[in-house]
Formats: sequence, structure tokens, C-alpha cells
Amino acid sequence: MQHDVRILTNLEAIAKRAAQEFVQAATSAVSEKGSFSVALSGGSTPKALYSLLANDAALRAQIPWDRMLVYFGDERSVGPDHADSNFRMATEALISKVPLAADQVFRIKGEYKDTERAALEYEQALRTGLKIAEGQFPRLDLVLMGMGNEGHTASLFPGTKALHETKRTVVRTWVGKLYTERITLTAPAINSAARIMFLITGADKALALKGVLEGPYEPDQLPAQMIQPSNGKLLWLVDTTAGGRLSIGIRE
Repeated sequence: MQHDVRILTNLEAIAKRAAQEFVQAATSAVSEKGSFSVALSGGSTPKALYSLLANDAALRAQIPWDRMLVYFGDERSVGPDHADSNFRMATEALISKVPLAADQVFRIKGEYKDTERAALEYEQALRTGLKIAEGQFPRLDLVLMGMGNEGHTASLFPGTKALHETKRTVVRTWVGKLYTERITLTAPAINSAARIMFLITGADKALALKGVLEGPYEPDQLPAQMIQPSNGKLLWLVDTTAGGRLSIGIRE
């Protein structure tokens, strides 16, 4: 499989490049069908992108905020005000600072004690918002992804049952090494997107990233390998430290 890997100097350069992609995805989706759906990711690298989209006047002006539907790739088992909440981070960095109405933003109910209910409700929110028939996967216009230093992405962790889900769009998943439940989009749901963009920084990711992109296909060990869109574009934006061991990639 051909990988579109771009190696950029630092976090700031990644945020700028990601912002261009974000604008392009949004404007083309709106011109094609009148709306733009995006699944946001947690993590420090996406946060830099959100801050840029919210605070850079030129970028902000290019984004059709009123046509956007905002979803999340995964969430921790915490309420929306908790420090670990992906929703809280995205709200503070982006959602609260741009003209998005409350009914355009769909959060995962991480505060539910019953994480299965949270997963089912979120699957329904995606179905309704994107007008998806039973048995079909949603086609998000853009999914933002990060990667952990052991190759997890969204809340698809090595060795977990969620990696083997083929029918569901959203599942609860037990992450034993963190002694916690998470709620996550499944690999087939992510792979149904029109565009997927990985944002990865830091030397601690270098070995896992080389494994994902250049090693044998063993997604039980490196779940990020599962992200291969069936009919969409996949872009990896990595900094020089994360991409330091790669023998592939275009330096920008």
C-alpha cells in the first residue's frame, strides 16, 4: 500500500499544513453536498491545529462553520468537564471560539456509567446526522487521528477486542493497561471516511511509526495499521522527530 507521508519540521508546521487540508476538505464537501462532517481527535498535536483554526483570522474566514457537523473519534470514560475529556479540550481550543451552534456538535457521553449505552447512542447520532441506513457505515468527510507511542489510534489499543469489530460503528472498549473503558469509532467506520489525516509528533513515536508504515502487517500489535480507507485519501503529517527512522516520506 502506498503511503502519503509528509515530514515537516515541527508542530507548528504540521498545524499549518493540517489547517490547509482542513479548509480544503471543508470547502470541497460543502460545494459537493452542502455540509461538512469531521471527527475530531484528542491529543496535543490536534490541539495545535484547533488553536490555529480558531485564532488565525485568514483561515477562520475560509471555513464554512455554519455547514459543519462536529463528531469525535473517541472519548474517555469521563464527563465533559473533566481534564481528560477530548470534548473539553476541543471545546476550549476550538468549539467555544468559533461560530458553531450547539446542535452542530455531537459529543460522546463519557460520563455514562454504562459505556455500551454511550456507544449505541453515539452510533445513532452518527446515523441520524449523516443519514445512514442500518448496516451502512457513515462516510465522514474528514477524520483526524493521532497515534500513541505503542501504535494505538483513536481508542483502538493493541490486543483489545475492539480491533476485531466488523459491523459496529462505535464500541465500548476495555483498555486493561490503563484500567479503564473508552468509547471509540471502529476501524471500518474510520475507513469509510473520505479523508483521514494522522498528526504525529515526538521522538517517542518514531519506532512505532516505522513499524506501522514499514513493518509487517500485524495490526493486533500496531492498530494504526488498520487505518486504510476503502475509498478515500489518507495523509500522514509527522514531524522530523517522529519520522526520524522512516525510509519513506516527502520532506516538506
